[in-house]
Amino acid sequence: MLALVDSDTERWSSEPAQASPDDLLARVANGDQAAFSDLYDLVSGRVLGLVTRLLRDRAQSEEVTQEVFLEVWQQATRFDRKRGTAASWILTMAHRRAVDRVRASQSSHDRDTKIGIRDLEAGYDQVSESVEIRIEHERVSRALGKLTEFQRQAVQLAYYGGYSHSEMAEHLGVPIGTVKTRLRDGMIRLRDEMGVTS
Repeated sequence: MLALVDSDTERWSSEPAQASPDDLLARVANGDQAAFSDLYDLVSGRVLGLVTRLLRDRAQSEEVTQEVFLEVWQQATRFDRKRGTAASWILTMAHRRAVDRVRASQSSHDRDTKIGIRDLEAGYDQVSESVEIRIEHERVSRALGKLTEFQRQAVQLAYYGGYSHSEMAEHLGVPIGTVKTRLRDGMIRLRDEMGVTS
């Protein structure tokens, strides 16, 4: 039995110890795909956890985690052991990418909000507008009341009826020159009554 224990102990101690992230990253820098797979298995949980805490969205967090490991694969040669551990280098990269994603999302949200505000139709106050129209209509009616009967007829036919000068002349049974004079004089007086400056 003792021999069995000794052989088990010997067997367990002869298995290679799990490589550290630093060693794995050094091998990844040389293009070792198996080392990359081991590195991913070793630190991806921590990376995903960090990114999820910042983004709070599982799908985006998984996407950013994949981007981080793509960057790890592409930039592994830049890792410098003198400046820190492989795990801290990868987590710093993950933090930076997550913050960039948050900023991009916020920027997009702000841009959409600005566009939405710009495109928002100004509030429409129907009561206020109807009061303004009624007041303006009363002003015009009072000003029209100050015109002579002939001037008022010409203005009403031209602006409310849509008649041309020749149609007005035919309707009123007067020469076209008379219609033009009545209309011109009526408009001048109307402008003066309403206080409109030219």
